[in-house]
Amino acid sequence: MSELLAHTGTIAAIATAVVPQQGSVGIVRVSGDHAMAIAKSLFHAPGKQVWESHRILYGFIRQPQTQQVVDEALLLIMQAPRSFTREDVVEFHCHGGIIAVQQVLQLCLEHGARLAQPGEFTLRAFLNGRLDLTQAESIADLVGAKSPQAAQTALAGLRGKLAQPIKNLRSQCLDILAEIEARIDFEEDLPPLDQQRIIDEIAQVSLEINQLLATKDKGELLRTGLKVAIVGRPNVGKSSLLNAWSQSDRAIVTDLPGTTRDVVESQLVVGGIPVQVLDTAGIRDTVDQVEKIGVERSRQAANNADLVLFTIDGSVGLTNADQEIFEQVKHRPLILVVNKVDLLENQVLWRERTAETQSTQREGREEIIKQVVKTAAAKNQGIDDLEMAILESVEAGNVEVADLDLAINQRQAAALMKAKNDLVQVQETIINQLPLDFWTIDLRGAIYALGEITGEEVTESVLDRIFSRFCIGK
Repeated sequence: MSELLAHTGTIAAIATAVVPQQGSVGIVRVSGDHAMAIAKSLFHAPGKQVWESHRILYGFIRQPQTQQVVDEALLLIMQAPRSFTREDVVEFHCHGGIIAVQQVLQLCLEHGARLAQPGEFTLRAFLNGRLDLTQAESIADLVGAKSPQAAQTALAGLRGKLAQPIKNLRSQCLDILAEIEARIDFEEDLPPLDQQRIIDEIAQVSLEINQLLATKDKGELLRTGLKVAIVGRPNVGKSSLLNAWSQSDRAIVTDLPGTTRDVVESQLVVGGIPVQVLDTAGIRDTVDQVEKIGVERSRQAANNADLVLFTIDGSVGLTNADQEIFEQVKHRPLILVVNKVDLLENQVLWRERTAETQSTQREGREEIIKQVVKTAAAKNQGIDDLEMAILESVEAGNVEVADLDLAINQRQAAALMKAKNDLVQVQETIINQLPLDFWTIDLRGAIYALGEITGEEVTESVLDRIFSRFCIGK
């Protein structure tokens, strides 16, 4: 049996981040049959405070044998079934930091609880019918959200916005299956089956599955973010661009080429999408061993990035060194950033200078470079245009970037693809005039796949894989 499913009894864990000298409150959560008994043995509530569900008591946590006070705290009581796990739950709200919460947790473990496994509180909520599997996964997405948009999408999933359409699709498939099986068992007592209607109903279910599958790429962007590398030769203004974009002095800026020796990171949010921006060392041939390492890391960052901002000095135009770098990054999705346009004499555009000096290569570049953004990073100009170009680049990959109510993850997408393929097989079985028994085989497969998404049909290995990624106190 699954290690998670085999665990029973009362569990305890620290439910808040433990950071030295940080945070005013630390919470120890206890769930299970003995939660109230543990609370009463450890917590002293002075006066006539009432021990009943959904009350907060004030008092002291004490070592039962010595009566030594461990912490001054609050106790939150939530008795079954009106709790997150639908079990008796108590929470000790202690002072933050490291020592107090760890001492309280140790007392709970010494008096009848065991340490919770990763995600075990949420697993119990699922097993006890408090949540379906999509809602449980949305909790993990909410905790790990890197942008307001990601948090809103996770909240939509937590409220059942993904589960409901999946359940509706599964219900439609069950209705179709019931109608087919009725013909198998009572063929002589029922009118002939309308095969075209069955095909049309299956096609409608498949269409709705496709609509859900279309949210996968956006969901991945919201969860993992977009990795963007600023790449170019030394002294074209890459670090100034990062500083202007992040509105901070993340990178050192000087007039000396090769100032940036390593990849500098900054976390931003663009159009609701978390963006990890990498300012790389200027790519050039160098004898400096440290700079060589930085240049190699720049090349690696460009190769691993989702999007490359190929940056040139607009006051100089495209040089042979720029062309060499372009050849190294042209296989990646990229935006050409023409920086230092404020230094252009008589507004001579970089394209005109390029046409004069490298006309034979210009046509090939423009077939690859679809977007050009002009910036003056030192004067904080062009950043809005750059962000708009990034969003347009994302949209060009058929990934919408706004107004997404729900977004499926990889596990859910795999199950939806399985259901879709099974439904295609059902349609082919009908068209090929095979017996009704054959219709039900793949239809049952589609129903099972849809049930895996919400947890109505789920294996222990799937539960292990999902909940092992949670933090221990969740």
